[in-house]
Amino acid sequence: MSKLIQGKVFDEERALYASDGIEVDNCKFDGPADGESALKESKNIKINNCYFNLRYPFWHDDNLIIKDSEMTENCRAALWYTNDVTISDSKLHGIKALRECSNVRIENSDIISPEFGWSVNDIEMKNSSAQSEYFMMRSNKLNFDNVSLKGKYSFQYITDSVFKNCNFDTKDAFWHANNVTIKNSVIKGEYLAWYCENVTFENCTIIGTQPLCYCKNLKMINCKMIDTDLSFEKSEVEATINSDVISIKNPKSGIIKVKSVEEVIIDDSKAEGKIEIL
Repeated sequence: MSKLIQGKVFDEERALYASDGIEVDNCKFDGPADGESALKESKNIKINNCYFNLRYPFWHDDNLIIKDSEMTENCRAALWYTNDVTISDSKLHGIKALRECSNVRIENSDIISPEFGWSVNDIEMKNSSAQSEYFMMRSNKLNFDNVSLKGKYSFQYITDSVFKNCNFDTKDAFWHANNVTIKNSVIKGEYLAWYCENVTFENCTIIGTQPLCYCKNLKMINCKMIDTDLSFEKSEVEATINSDVISIKNPKSGIIKVKSVEEVIIDDSKAEGKIEIL
């Protein structure tokens, strides 16, 4: 049975360090002592309706559940090197909030956190929103459903991931991504998914300049492209696009089937990709 800690305020260094089997309810981690690492090296922890205004609370933890809680902008680097994490109905508003973690579940939560989610293995995120730069860089096994994102340089170097029903407003997204599927989503931004490999967009809307260049084994199924010019340069691509494209430039190989295209630019003798008008 978990030990219940309720209605307390902690501000000292390592206030609950190396705890095992505790439930922390309606507590605040804040105060003049300005202590760090409140629950470092802990395991089997439940957090409910708590307020975190101090740094590094959850490092090297195992089996952590966080509900209805807030991590402020002062709660820097909140979760690092932590495994088996469930976060729901919470605010993660400190920089670098999640890094080097594994088996993470986030639901109904709000993220405002530059450099969020670096080098994370196996993360599921549902019904959540995020504002971030370099979001989820070098992570793998991402499974996102109904997630909205506003930021820059997102999902770079990710692998083995699936995104459904998402809305991303983010430039330079999915650079160097590998083995990724994006379905029923809207992706707005500049320079989408350069240098990616084995990436599939299905029933997606892509908005913005110079998308999908230098790609390998790129697939697009029943997609729309809006305000997209200089698309597919040096890419290996099989695509069906049910909209007008402003311009397509030097596709390396494959077939691009498109409703219409205003300009086709072929000024590279090695560009052997075919374009068919639907």
